[in-house]
Amino acid sequence: MIDTDRTAAVAAVLDSLAEAWARGDADAYAAHFTEDATYITFVGTRHQGRQDIADSHRALFAKFLKGTRLAHEMVDVRFLGAEAAVLTSRGDTVKGKRPVKLTKVQTYTLVCEEGRWLVAAFHNTQRKALMEGISFAFAPQTRPKARQ
Repeated sequence: MIDTDRTAAVAAVLDSLAEAWARGDADAYAAHFTEDATYITFVGTRHQGRQDIADSHRALFAKFLKGTRLAHEMVDVRFLGAEAAVLTSRGDTVKGKRPVKLTKVQTYTLVCEEGRWLVAAFHNTQRKALMEGISFAFAPQTRPKARQ
């Protein structure tokens, strides 16, 4: 049975993160994370804690990611009890139109604190479609049964 209220609440976190990103508001973006959150970027950089996430994004929004937006779609959400969820999404940073293919895969671990869903851990991975295709061609059993 799908828990539509909790699923909607968790999905709203992604939308709110994207809104803060579009404004280039590092503090509002980081406010969606727990005080001690772990944040892994697609290049493998590890940030620890809300303040570190805010500081790094403040610099990114001023330089490399200035004027970008987040494009995202939720792939799956699983609730691990009443106050924890694992959300998988596809996403990308964009300027202009949304890309046809979203090239990154993200995992969010969320916890509900005082009625509010916050991200406790985030991991972002660049999807390598060519490498996946090669793997699937030579070892078809490596192809996941879950929707990609």
